[in-house]
Amino acid sequence: MKKYTFLFLLLNVIALKVHAQELMIPAQTQYLADNPFLISPSFAGIGDNARVRLNGLAQWVGIKDAPLNQSLAGDFRIADRSGVGVYFYNDKNGNTRQYGAKFSFAQHLILDYNTEQYLSLGLSFNMNHFRIQTENFTSQNDPSVDDNRATDNYNFDIGFLYRYKDFYFSASAVNFLKKDLDKFNAIEPDLLLNYQFYLGTILRTGNKDYELEPSALVQYFSSDGRSTTDLNLKFRYLSFEDYYWMGVTARFLNEQSFNPVTVGPMVGLKKSNFYVAYSYQVTTNEIIGYNSGTHMITIGLDFLQNLSNCPCTQNRIVY
Repeated sequence: MKKYTFLFLLLNVIALKVHAQELMIPAQTQYLADNPFLISPSFAGIGDNARVRLNGLAQWVGIKDAPLNQSLAGDFRIADRSGVGVYFYNDKNGNTRQYGAKFSFAQHLILDYNTEQYLSLGLSFNMNHFRIQTENFTSQNDPSVDDNRATDNYNFDIGFLYRYKDFYFSASAVNFLKKDLDKFNAIEPDLLLNYQFYLGTILRTGNKDYELEPSALVQYFSSDGRSTTDLNLKFRYLSFEDYYWMGVTARFLNEQSFNPVTVGPMVGLKKSNFYVAYSYQVTTNEIIGYNSGTHMITIGLDFLQNLSNCPCTQNRIVY
């Protein structure tokens, strides 16, 4: 009985991910590795350096064919008030594979110089290749699925970022164009729109060597009305141009009671131009007995330091 209960839970969780998978890589903890550009294109180019982050994520380690994801993201400023970014990814989930890229542009504006209020607008062009690996199917699978099930899709993201001193709030519409395809089955959703809302602040003490950064990410999927909330807390120690941080994150399904579905610690450091971070998440439901958790590691490089003449792109928020 325990075995069948586990299979039922696993199939439901995977179904949630597959249903929204095409053209949408669900945000895990990658954005918390000092890389909020993954949340919204409006973050591109904010900071004193060009930033590159290489990320690897293994979900539900110990379960056969569990989701795996690798990504490479980079963003940098091309003018005092403009930034660009690029994001490449490769995602595997059971017998589904997808890979693609995003190319982003952001424009940063000053709302009020004296009170340090800034507005950033961003746009991304998305390319995605999605494929079902039918060659891995056996006789137990649907025998009618015997051809190549693959499709290429293109879409756009749009977002804005508002900053007031150490407070920030961003809102993004991901994949805001409808998908005019009926490639795999008649009930395949054509509405891939996903809303993401990200906000947080940096709390500074009398000792300027320490910072506390609470933040939250809310994701809403238009296709079926699902939504999630991440609650995050990071503690940062600053040492000249270097810093070290640790934190904790928890994800909640908003349709359920206020119990986290995943929770785990995070650590990271920036030393000179080198960056590294690690996070671990454990699933809190019955699946916990069948896997060793979700592991993510990020390595990065900050280079081409160049202070901007505009405060709208200067690095008050420490990434």
